Amino acid sequence: MNLKYGGLVVLVISATVSAETAYVTDNLRLGLHHTSDTSDRAFRSLESGQAIEILERDNNYAHVQLPNGVEGYVKAAYLVFDKPAKLVVAEMREKIQQLEQELADTKQEFSVPGEKIAALNQQLEQTRVELAMSKNGGADLAAENERYKNRYEQFKYSLPLSWVAGSMAACLLFGFLGGLWWIDSNSRKRHGGIRIY
Repeated sequence: MNLKYGGLVVLVISATVSAETAYVTDNLRLGLHHTSDTSDRAFRSLESGQAIEILERDNNYAHVQLPNGVEGYVKAAYLVFDKPAKLVVAEMREKIQQLEQELADTKQEFSVPGEKIAALNQQLEQTRVELAMSKNGGADLAAENERYKNRYEQFKYSLPLSWVAGSMAACLLFGFLGGLWWIDSNSRKRHGGIRIY
């Protein structure tokens, strides 16, 4: 007798489960019934992935409530507590779409500063090239200046060849002309002012 009451107590305890959320398994249409043994005709079909709240449950049947408040009975074997793959995939797709939109928005936000940074980098590179060219030009000018200094030190007490040649030609010309004048002058003095050639 005690064994009979003990089994009944276990059955009553297992039948009264606290409210849990369960899901209709993948690829299935589950009938929602008014009677607890689901022997009547189903008044509604539940799609795979439909969330329902379990009010009571035993090994075969479960008393459930839909999110809109409608209650009924379903076969417990078709309920699972993990989200079905169909629902998980749909949620993941939605999350991927949200992340893709966030990424596109972030790219859009950073595109203008990115273009500005690229322009500044290009300007900086051009300035570096100009600076390198200026340094090379400065080095060339310094080398040329050093060459001129060395030449000046080497030739500072000498005259250019063109000046020397010009001076010599002028001296010869003036000497020749001066000699002619002197000879002419002496000849006229000797002969009483008459040129004799």
